Amino acid sequence: MKRSSNSFNNKKKSKKVWLVPLIVILVIMVGVGGYFLYSNWQANQEAQRRQSLAEELSQSYLDALADNDMTEFVTLLSEESISEAPYTREEIGERYETIFSGIGAGNIDNMEYELVLDEETDQYKFSYTLAMDTSLGRLEDLKYQTTFSEVEDEMFVDWDTSLIFPDMEEGDTVKLSYDEGERGSINDRNGNMLAGNGSAWEAGLLPGALGEGDVRNEQLSNISENFGLEVSSLEELLEQSWVTDESFVPIKVVDEENRPELSGVVYRQTESRMYPLGEAAAHLTGYVGEVTAEDIESNPTLQSGDTVGKAGLEAAFDERLRGTKGGQIYIETEAGETKKVLVESEKQDGENIRLTIDMGLQQEMYDQLQGDPGSAVVMAPDSGELLVATSSPSYDPQLFIEGISNEQYQSYTENEDSPFLARFAQRYAPGSTFKILTSMIGLDLGVTTPDKTHTIEGLEWQPEDNSFGDHKITRVSDAVTEVDLQAAITYSDNIYFAMEALEMGENNFVEKLSQFPFGANMNLPFSMQPAQISNDGTLSRPTLLADTAYGQGELLMSPIHQISFYSAVVNEGAMTFPKLELEEEGEANQLSPVTAESAKLIKEDLITAVQDTNGTAHAFSKLPFTVGAKTGTAEISEDGENVTNGFVYAFDAEDNDFTFLGFLEGQSSGDVVDRFLPVLSDLKATE
Repeated sequence: MKRSSNSFNNKKKSKKVWLVPLIVILVIMVGVGGYFLYSNWQANQEAQRRQSLAEELSQSYLDALADNDMTEFVTLLSEESISEAPYTREEIGERYETIFSGIGAGNIDNMEYELVLDEETDQYKFSYTLAMDTSLGRLEDLKYQTTFSEVEDEMFVDWDTSLIFPDMEEGDTVKLSYDEGERGSINDRNGNMLAGNGSAWEAGLLPGALGEGDVRNEQLSNISENFGLEVSSLEELLEQSWVTDESFVPIKVVDEENRPELSGVVYRQTESRMYPLGEAAAHLTGYVGEVTAEDIESNPTLQSGDTVGKAGLEAAFDERLRGTKGGQIYIETEAGETKKVLVESEKQDGENIRLTIDMGLQQEMYDQLQGDPGSAVVMAPDSGELLVATSSPSYDPQLFIEGISNEQYQSYTENEDSPFLARFAQRYAPGSTFKILTSMIGLDLGVTTPDKTHTIEGLEWQPEDNSFGDHKITRVSDAVTEVDLQAAITYSDNIYFAMEALEMGENNFVEKLSQFPFGANMNLPFSMQPAQISNDGTLSRPTLLADTAYGQGELLMSPIHQISFYSAVVNEGAMTFPKLELEEEGEANQLSPVTAESAKLIKEDLITAVQDTNGTAHAFSKLPFTVGAKTGTAEISEDGENVTNGFVYAFDAEDNDFTFLGFLEGQSSGDVVDRFLPVLSDLKATE
């Protein structure tokens, strides 16, 4: 059978006919699919870019708010929204700063945000919440909402007034009204005020009554002279924006008796901080003053015009004394109506703090210093309560309240005797009072015994082994040759105690000294460096070991350290830490660095030293009650000259009512005994 070739060819042609369109269709489909895939990829890339921009803008915006960085903040705002507002970009930043500083805003945190792309407008909606501290308390969960605008591949925040605080509209203002909590008082143990609020007179300028030209200049010069203020300072006060001819322009707080009649000056009564003891307690109380920019920066709840403690206990107890403000932060409409209260709180008056100090004794001991450089400290040995802590010379804290003149301040700062120095908290070589500790330690170690004697001839001594080189130990009296413990205390024999310390050895002596809180903080509300045994805590040189035994060497202790450490001798070996704040309950803070047996023996020796006519503190035997005491005269080198500091430690040996530490700079211990003898009996009477 024959096949037709035409039939075969026809079949091939028909296949080609339908194959070509199929290929074309496939190419078209691939092209269209690829186009759609590419378009989707491009759209996704653009969406991711926009989302990334929005996220970045959100974070930058919130960071600028948290950092109060208004320079950065305003750059993130859209030009269109600013053009619709009645402020320039810079003015918006300034408005935030004015409002936030005015209400004490700070610690802006707890920030959360949400971004939603509105499909209808193709615009991001930006919602966020935050919280902040203010001078009246915490503002929580503030809710904000706005949109983002895009310009040439950049994104910005659309701003309006509601982004300052929710519900604010153009024309609204943020207002603060507050009621100041009354500052608490610092009182003595009996409730007498050492620092507190009272009435005073405030002098002020009446601008309209000053006249003009030469008359005005003469009036201001006269006012300047009477109140110790610079004319330039008075001019600055008069140039303040709020001052009118009828304004009262405060210049100074004055005493009632110090109100001269001057043209252009009027007086009004005002509340003022008062310091009844003045100089006698200045190093304790300190004083208050108006906040500075640095104060506000460190504590945003403070505002310009607030009063804070600047020195002493006023500064140390400032948060407790200051209390908290009450009042409202609110949004007010242009019509003067309250739209919304953002935060409100009740005021809380500051705490009244009661000290262990006895006001009468504080004044009496200060007067006894007679302006000489020195200090007096009185402590109840069983409780550690400080009855007196006074220093001389001193300053008048009231002057800082009234407005201290440049001349007055300069007279303080240029005084070589440093009236701002609290000498009861400054460290000195204690001298022979330290022999109290050396004696008790020697007894505890078994090196020192009551019957043991050293043969000492003459006023100078050094070991025969030449370990001292040219260094020699001296004593003030060679009346006794065979020196035992009692004689060493009575005559305050440096050589005896140097010999005893060398026998104890460095390791034993330092180990026992370290049972006392050398290097420790005494937890008192004023600055005081720790007591030190030596610069490096060791006594590795024989000369340093010997000198330390009688209170010299590199030994440093404040009068408060001394009276605290020496309390072990009257408390049967228990040393009491000092305290300044009176507590209703609570046991004394004590440790036991020496044994009761050693303490009792040295206590009796100190009583005998007063009764002995040869004793350095024999003058105290005139008191109508039994006293134990130890004097000390420490030598220090200043500008190539040897200067002495005199100390005396004394205690009531009958009832253990008080211990006393007196100190006079540049004088002998005998001078200290004579100075304070007339008032020691009053310590007993007070108790």
